[in-house]
Amino acid sequence: MTAFGILTQPIRVAIVGAGPAGFYAADHLLKQKNLAIQVDLFDRLPTPFGLVRGGVAPDHQKIKSVTAIYDKTARNPGFRFFGNVTFGSDLTLTDLQQHYNAVIFSVGTQTDKRLGIPGEDLPGSHAATEFVGWYNGHPDYRHLQFDLSQERVAVIGVGNVAMDVARILARSQAELDATDIAPYAQAALAESKIREIYILGRRGPVQAAFSNPEIKELGEMEDADIHVDPEDVVLDPASAAYLASPQADRAEVRNVEILTQYSTEPLEGKPKQLIVRFLVSPLEIVGTDRVEGLKIVRNEMVQDDKGEIRPRATDRTEILPVGLVFRSVGYYGVALPDVPFDDKKGIIPNAQGRVLTQSGGDVIVGEYVAGWIKRGPSGVIGTNKQDAVETANLVLADFQAGQMWLPDAPQPDAVVALLRERGVRVVTYADWQCLNDLEVANAEGTARPRVKFTEIDEMLKALDQATETTPSPSGD
Repeated sequence: MTAFGILTQPIRVAIVGAGPAGFYAADHLLKQKNLAIQVDLFDRLPTPFGLVRGGVAPDHQKIKSVTAIYDKTARNPGFRFFGNVTFGSDLTLTDLQQHYNAVIFSVGTQTDKRLGIPGEDLPGSHAATEFVGWYNGHPDYRHLQFDLSQERVAVIGVGNVAMDVARILARSQAELDATDIAPYAQAALAESKIREIYILGRRGPVQAAFSNPEIKELGEMEDADIHVDPEDVVLDPASAAYLASPQADRAEVRNVEILTQYSTEPLEGKPKQLIVRFLVSPLEIVGTDRVEGLKIVRNEMVQDDKGEIRPRATDRTEILPVGLVFRSVGYYGVALPDVPFDDKKGIIPNAQGRVLTQSGGDVIVGEYVAGWIKRGPSGVIGTNKQDAVETANLVLADFQAGQMWLPDAPQPDAVVALLRERGVRVVTYADWQCLNDLEVANAEGTARPRVKFTEIDEMLKALDQATETTPSPSGD
């Protein structure tokens, strides 16, 4: 067998998905001192960074600074970025087996879980991912339209994504001026008639999934008051006992403290209201031709036989007079061609990162998974590092055990030639850095950190123009 892991025959790993998990996995593999490893990172978009670019709210620029770490990884001579390459069409699983020793899928979870209630597909009912992608200038969502002429909107869910959606709807134009929100989205929000934003959680404040900074930020809006009903922060006995126990997380305690404070503060009369409600579940999105209301039921928290605290519906219902609904009850993965998928969990079935034929099935040699498509949508950006390192270590362990693909064409130039033959316009990391510089330049004279390109054709055209105008080293 040909020796792999030496300078003349490095281990070659393909990673599909250039978000945080993909970069963290690449970084760990490339740091191995006793093995020669090359990593090719593929993404269907010309731009890297996944949700850091397309999911993190535009008013959270500090979080996006993590890309400096990914830039450092990209400078490793064993790293290559192949943007604008779609797995399953431009490059198949069979192709990867011909050119690499292993593949790590780190494609994230690209859509929302469904509520499973009547009226969910009415016009005016949207997955939160659609709105997030739209205001972030993601090419998949930039052509969507949202009826912001409605005065009342419901955001179903109390995770950080729900907080982002509510906050962007409530931001003033002055606040948005210093962000990298897509210009078309800011223009639409400038004409918004939304005045009341309901944020709805099915459980109590102790069980809320948002972080302390996210809920605290809602109380610091320039144009929006936050309203919390005192009844909603009265804890049931089981939740109160848990919060007082050593098992309670400090963040949970702090969330309840913040919400309790909100419930006692008078409104300031700002033009918009953020109305946070707990212990309510959606029963039906009401309407004939479009969303006209949201029927909800009041819940109570009860402790089951296993000691878990769960919501239970009561007989109290009401209809909120909203004309727009955003569903934010969790992300859900999308199946990849020729790769197993667990429809129930919305992930690729795996054992700590090794892909399985099905949940509980056999390990598939050479295939691995990292990030949200591995474990489901949990944690923050940094959580993906430990997750990705776990997967990368499995790749290394399996290599030592001889469990890997033996490619027929492992030469680095072979996959480049294949994509060129198929007419794929590959965007390199140097190309991305050029696009990055152009976006930053587009914001000159404003408070914005950048003005994004939001269409793939627009990105490729800008690269062509930049290449044409770049002088040769001789100055000709």
